[in-house]
Amino acid sequence: MNSLQITTGQRIKAIVGGSIGNLVEWYDWYAYAAFAIYFSNSFFPGASPTAQLMNTAGIFAVGFLMRPIGGWLFGSIADKIGRKRSMTLSVLLMSFGSLLIALTPTYETIGILAPMLLLIARLLQGLSVGGEYGVSATYLSEMATSNRRGFYSSFQYVTLIGGQLIALGIQLILQKLLLTETELETWGWRIPFVIGAILSVVALYLRSNLHETEAFENKKEVSENKKGTIRELLKHPQALLTVIGLTLGGTLAFYTYTTYMQKFLVNTVHLTKEESTLISFISLFIFACLQPIFGALSDKIGRRPLLLSFGILGTVFTYPLLNALSTTTSMWGAFFLIMCALFIVSGYTSINAVVKAELFPSEVRALGVGLPYALTVAIFGGSAEYIALWLKNANVEHYFYWYITACIFFSFIVYSRMKDTKETSTLDKD
Repeated sequence: MNSLQITTGQRIKAIVGGSIGNLVEWYDWYAYAAFAIYFSNSFFPGASPTAQLMNTAGIFAVGFLMRPIGGWLFGSIADKIGRKRSMTLSVLLMSFGSLLIALTPTYETIGILAPMLLLIARLLQGLSVGGEYGVSATYLSEMATSNRRGFYSSFQYVTLIGGQLIALGIQLILQKLLLTETELETWGWRIPFVIGAILSVVALYLRSNLHETEAFENKKEVSENKKGTIRELLKHPQALLTVIGLTLGGTLAFYTYTTYMQKFLVNTVHLTKEESTLISFISLFIFACLQPIFGALSDKIGRRPLLLSFGILGTVFTYPLLNALSTTTSMWGAFFLIMCALFIVSGYTSINAVVKAELFPSEVRALGVGLPYALTVAIFGGSAEYIALWLKNANVEHYFYWYITACIFFSFIVYSRMKDTKETSTLDKD
């Protein structure tokens, strides 16, 4: 379909359809993190609260190990047979993983099989979400007009954060209106996973009615040997290394201030579970609203200034922010500190998808965006919670703050050496 034939309404429908599927995928993924404080005892009884969280965080991290495989598998499918088909398959797999978690009996009922089934479910979800990022980033970037790519692609993180918001919103409703803490710990934690499986079916329907992108359609005549293959991808080594470098600090900061923060507020700041959930919900909502603003700004001034701002501010303020947060006694003081951190991180999250898509030609774009990103996230994002909890258990939690700072500084070096992809975008050559 030629871009001139696509109306604004059709383009928005495609962006919304792709984004909603993304939202459901990430809701399913984050429901695990949000409700781990309730179900950890069901699968790992008899240990201290920190040890139980370490065990569930360990399975969370193992799920990340499947993400590079998902990035390769679904990225190759997207480059070979289409973005639409790949996104449809990934959301179907996520649905199955969520349903498996919802139905798995506890350790008390089936013993060691319980954590084993939990592990299998997370491996399936890791495979699915590993493919989701690269393909949806590619789809949103290719469907956007050239002067609004930053704005449109920022909705990937709006819906990614939206998935967390829905998970936390359901948690707040269950906590405050429907169930007691005991009921949540015994059976109520299963509810969000049932909801996730149902929402995945809705997303499956929406994605089955999406338009394919013009960039993919234009490359249908390209040899199959050149589309979505590792061999072809390795012809772009600088782009591959750039994706790894620009992802490293950003993904670690993102997972720290979003996924891990709820546990940090309970385990370190000593707020109640309800207070930590409320702070996480409000801060993530504002964070989501910031993404299109930063994305639109990048369309005006370029991608590089935003990345450099994140690199500089993240390097300078990460330790002071986390150190102040660990000693605060005020719920709203904690909220303010988290929002300062999320404002800084927005310089990365709002535009990282489009920056990566702008580095690769269409025949390996989904694979090029998804695979190196998934590898980096698996190593650094997936291990963030476990490393933080391990260092806390060893009474040296502040080492984690320096670890994040060092990773952001490394990414800053990459940002300072790369060209502004808004000016050199491969998307303009499709």
